[in-house]
Amino acid sequence: MGAPPGYRPSAWVHLLHQLPRADFQLRPVPSGFSPQEQAYQQALLLVAALAGLGLGLSLIFIAVYLIRFCCCRPPEPPGAKSPPPGGGCVTWSCIAALLVGCSGVGIGFYGNSETSDGVSQLSSALLHANHTLSAIDHLVLETVERLGEAVSTELTTLEEVLAQRTELVAATRGARRQAEAVAQQVQGLAFWQGVPLSPLQVAEDVSFIEEYRWLAYVLLLLLELLVCLFTLLGLAKQSKWLVIVMTVMSLLVLVLSWGSMGLEAATAVGLSDFCSSPDTYVLNLTQEETGLGSDILSYYFLCNQAVSNPFQQRLTQCQRALANIHSQLQGLEREAVPQFPSAQVSGVGDPTGTLNVTEGNFHQLVALLHCRGLHKDYGAALRGLCEDALEGLLFLLLFSLLSAGALAATLCSLPRAWALFPPSDDYDDTDDDDPFNPQESKRFVQWQSSI
Repeated sequence: MGAPPGYRPSAWVHLLHQLPRADFQLRPVPSGFSPQEQAYQQALLLVAALAGLGLGLSLIFIAVYLIRFCCCRPPEPPGAKSPPPGGGCVTWSCIAALLVGCSGVGIGFYGNSETSDGVSQLSSALLHANHTLSAIDHLVLETVERLGEAVSTELTTLEEVLAQRTELVAATRGARRQAEAVAQQVQGLAFWQGVPLSPLQVAEDVSFIEEYRWLAYVLLLLLELLVCLFTLLGLAKQSKWLVIVMTVMSLLVLVLSWGSMGLEAATAVGLSDFCSSPDTYVLNLTQEETGLGSDILSYYFLCNQAVSNPFQQRLTQCQRALANIHSQLQGLEREAVPQFPSAQVSGVGDPTGTLNVTEGNFHQLVALLHCRGLHKDYGAALRGLCEDALEGLLFLLLFSLLSAGALAATLCSLPRAWALFPPSDDYDDTDDDDPFNPQESKRFVQWQSSI
């Protein structure tokens, strides 16, 4: 099968396509794209479940670390005011983890944009293909209407005018029969007419889903960015309540990061299976949804020398018939006008003008029915889905990985950094001249008693 112009499976497609797959019973599953099979669905769900396993392990690790920190910490000597050794290292390690999380947010924004661009390219290709198919239907309808008008009105009138010449009437009737035959032949060229599958509807559905996917990822990215920034602010201000709130939010974002990682991994693996050999699946799915013949679909999806144009014979017959009708009308004009001046008044030239317009429409129809246009749209859709969208998914996967690692390190470091903060009832940072300062009030009472 010939690949669409400009599309070749990338190295990431080959790498992900070669990853081993297994169902819930850990039996090997072929890597061919077959989403309708239960074993393949289980394989993708198992890939997504690996992220759930990672979430469980990270939560267990964080819980064990925090329990060890709370229960196995040596007691501080009474009256000790200096921070324990290594406190600054803990704080800076927490800050470094948060900065890694912020850099992961930047990667996530780039990946989200790339994925959106790929899906937009897919939607644009579907819309252009729908425009081509609609133009074919419109030209077929217009051509049939013009031929029907020429047969029912102009040629019928001409036949009545030339009723005295039997040979001219026979020539006119022959042109009528050929025009009727051409109209029937042309009507069969609208191969997409009445097909239940609409590229426009598919494009609208894809755009609708992508709009909410893009918005959900933007909200997730902004949420993590705010968590990182407010956690850094809490560490800088040594605000215990802010650090506690951000610890809870970090735990929530950690769960969301692992969940998005599972979805991204399963989608990337399934998309790589599709992009490694898309023609077979697209042909079978389109034939099942539309009911069109495999010769028509193979011609437009493959568009190579091995597949002939299924409309070539019909187009050739129509072109020859139009040429014969045109020559017959020109002969009738040469012979009938000198002998029947009323033929000129009745409009011998009108069928010729209608035929000229019909031939122009027919040439446009021949160009649109060639496989180049629709095959180019097919290639653009594959490039958008298998290059930009897949690359964006991989960047989103990297974002989720960095986010999960950074938030896990932050959750382990925050309690130790929180322990270094001064007590909440410490008023050392208050103004000594403040009359509401307890220390200042105590001095004032002592001064009054001494007087």
